[in-house]
Amino acid sequence: MSTEDAFARWTRRMRRAEPGGTALVCFPPGGGAAGGYRALANHIGSGVGVYAVQYPGRRDRLRDKLIPCLIELAEEVTAAIEPLFGGELALFGHSMGATVAFETARRLEARGQKVTALFVSGRTAPSEPVSDRLADTGDAALIAEMERLANDPASVAVLRTDPALAAAVLPAVRNDYLAIEKYGYAPGEPLRCPIVALTGELDPVVTPAQVERWSTHTTGWFEMHTFPGSHFYLDAQPAAIAQVINSCI
Repeated sequence: MSTEDAFARWTRRMRRAEPGGTALVCFPPGGGAAGGYRALANHIGSGVGVYAVQYPGRRDRLRDKLIPCLIELAEEVTAAIEPLFGGELALFGHSMGATVAFETARRLEARGQKVTALFVSGRTAPSEPVSDRLADTGDAALIAEMERLANDPASVAVLRTDPALAAAVLPAVRNDYLAIEKYGYAPGEPLRCPIVALTGELDPVVTPAQVERWSTHTTGWFEMHTFPGSHFYLDAQPAAIAQVINSCI
């Protein structure tokens, strides 16, 4: 597959980056898709290109084979975004996407590509042990966890009464939980790029102390921002989150 084909397969453009300009690559949470970042992209500074990763097994990649490995996802994305190399490149990831973005940043720096900043949202530091064990549970338990994290649990509850929708949605969610649970942090050199950590003050799956430990994974500067809301706080306040991103890049 050519570089251009891989780029088109793995990313969805929200706004084109100028040659040699700044680009922000966004990584969805578990079960999520690229389109979830459209609202955020609308608030990013006009001089910044915005791209979102489209994982296999969802939306327009529904027929593509699922990848239950965060490291493999990071390696695929690193290779796919090569057309953006040479310019300023920042990464933003929420929840599972934060870990994939971190592993992608490691690979980018190893290849000599400067990372302007890594934004990690709603996720414990990669060196923290993962306690989730949901990949092997039944659909009911998986849906219950999705309801617990959702801003609008009713939007998830429909999966209990719509088998066709559940069949389309749950395989990707289960795959991503498996990827999270299988992930093992490999100790190595800390990143050189700054890390900016963001979290919801009422997030039920990550504490501020766990988020703050992202600071140990960079030799650059670190800052942390807390927002009102739960795990998916960013869906309700894209403008405020974009303000943090714009101030850094």
